[in-house]
Amino acid sequence: METEILDGYEMEAVEKAAAIMKSGGIVAFPTETVYGLGAIATDAAAVKKIFEAKGRPGDNPLIVHIANTDMMKDLIDGDIPLDANLLCEEFWPGPLSMILPRSRKVPDAVTAGLNTVAIRMPSNTVALELIKAAGPIAAPSANSSGRPSPTTAKHVFNDLNGQIPLILDGGSCRVGLESTVLDLTCTPPRVLRPGGVTPEQIAEVIGECEVDGSVLRPLGEGETARSPGMKYRHYAPGGNVTIVKGSRKRMASKVCTLYDAAAKNGKKCAILAASGNRSLYGDRKVRMLGNNIQEQSRELFAALREMDDMGAEEIFCEGTEAKELGLAYMNRLGRAASFHVVDADEREGKRQ
Repeated sequence: METEILDGYEMEAVEKAAAIMKSGGIVAFPTETVYGLGAIATDAAAVKKIFEAKGRPGDNPLIVHIANTDMMKDLIDGDIPLDANLLCEEFWPGPLSMILPRSRKVPDAVTAGLNTVAIRMPSNTVALELIKAAGPIAAPSANSSGRPSPTTAKHVFNDLNGQIPLILDGGSCRVGLESTVLDLTCTPPRVLRPGGVTPEQIAEVIGECEVDGSVLRPLGEGETARSPGMKYRHYAPGGNVTIVKGSRKRMASKVCTLYDAAAKNGKKCAILAASGNRSLYGDRKVRMLGNNIQEQSRELFAALREMDDMGAEEIFCEGTEAKELGLAYMNRLGRAASFHVVDADEREGKRQ
């Protein structure tokens, strides 16, 4: 099977994608966060095809994408809670997924057997038109499991060509990191996966919000993945990823030391850095990510994929402060690195 790529802004393409899904197939489509690989959310057999195409473990739950709150009412058990209504008004459509008690219409294949379901309304117009045509869509990111998430149609094609019939091309994703996942079934509500809507923004709307301890560490033995992106190594290129954090000059100095040691041992190396820090790395191979956390978040997954294109074996990444959008950035980078973090300030302090 040769995977077809069509312009997602053409209604004929959207209608073709919806027809494939209604007949039990799966299709890749753009959102403002990353590209998704979708099936009709209430079709358990179709949803299982997502896991097969991606090589995704079956105990990793999916998010259901909707185009209006009427769709939400059929997917949850009971009425929409007050906090959910407030968050819908403030952040939907947008990069916020909310976990709520699921209705019987949502199959176990979507929720990994959990009694809850994560729901969001994307802001991308192609995604919304597809959902309106097909109905609620269950979708994870449209990549091979464990790989950096796709932010262009080409990324999807590189991973899934021959595995799926169609990709709707909507250009590059605006946010570049997957949605925030907020569990509204606990008190206080808890962020299980940070994203484009920050914990600080959520707290301003509903009064309080916690961040799950697993956001910046692996799940412990016996812990259950209650959200996508929690349990397994994610977002990883083929090379080893090391995060270096600390004050600007010490961080750069440590990156250079690690880079030079690896290069001396014959490793092909690269650095991911803020654009403003380029001069700190001399003639070393550097992939600049942007001037601010929004640009860096949007470029991260594309940069990690480029590391494979160049055959990088050791990748050294500048860390950033894990607050606001930086929390989501460090969550993704941490999982790509299997949480291998070097603190340049701490080590410098020990030598003084």
